[in-house]
Amino acid sequence: MQVNQMPRYWVIAPVESNPPDLFDRVWHFDLANSCISIGWNALGDVSHLTRDQISDSIAAVYPEKPPASRSLVRNMLWSFFHDISVGDIILARRGRKTLAGVGIVKTVASFHGAANAHASHPESTHLNFLEVDWQSQPRDKKFPFIAFPMYTLAEFSEEQYNNVVGQAAPIIPVEDSSPSQVDETIFVLEKYLEDFIVGNFEAIFKGQLQIFTDPNGYFGQQYTTDIGPIDILATEPESGSFVVIELKRNRPSDQVVGQILRYMGWVKEKLCKPGQIVKGLVICRSPDNKLSYALSMTTNIDIRYHSVSFKLSEIA
Repeated sequence: MQVNQMPRYWVIAPVESNPPDLFDRVWHFDLANSCISIGWNALGDVSHLTRDQISDSIAAVYPEKPPASRSLVRNMLWSFFHDISVGDIILARRGRKTLAGVGIVKTVASFHGAANAHASHPESTHLNFLEVDWQSQPRDKKFPFIAFPMYTLAEFSEEQYNNVVGQAAPIIPVEDSSPSQVDETIFVLEKYLEDFIVGNFEAIFKGQLQIFTDPNGYFGQQYTTDIGPIDILATEPESGSFVVIELKRNRPSDQVVGQILRYMGWVKEKLCKPGQIVKGLVICRSPDNKLSYALSMTTNIDIRYHSVSFKLSEIA
């Protein structure tokens, strides 16, 4: 049994958060039985299949799904059975704003074809299982912003894990309109930024960049590497270059510079063909002298600024 010496962090939704009574039944089952599970039961046991075989099975069983959705399902199933290791950390989410619980993976994933996993409700009868040692805390930790991705299974970086587990959620009082409250509101809105950029990528970059999809179908948003997930991995068709895009968010400048250089180095070693280069792009909200000085010593990392605002007015 292989134990991961450096744990990876995975977010899994036990089941849809609505209706609430369904989630409660499933989550109570998971806690009582030290497990978590995912569905796509119609595919049967895919634990022994190759990526290509899983893709073929998804195409046959779910022909109505577009290719991008099929790749997403394939990648989640592959990660569930092959990437998650003993000792990894599971964050169970309730919707996208609540951390239901945190646990440690006890065994590799398995398929239980005869198991009536969550009983009495067809939507919750999952057959793909992980054994998890659920911790007593934290439980039911709520955030005033979207803290988790929408996918059934996604990988978190250590930083993301610490943000939701190791730090208190910021409280945003509705009646307070002080500058500190406005700063918190901007912080919350920036949580949506990555999804917004990906959803409007063509309009934002006007074809100059394209989101990368690797030969195995892995999409460039939160692109998985062995040193953490890249926010967005893109390509520049005109030059044939890779472009590592990192969102500064609320992080110190030195941390952002170190991280994007690390990811660029990984892409150069793992993905580039001979002669192919890697560029970097840091997206941040406002000018930062420390960041500018650091990046002035590089020749292939640019900065772009975005504006995030939300305002209600009685006058259109």
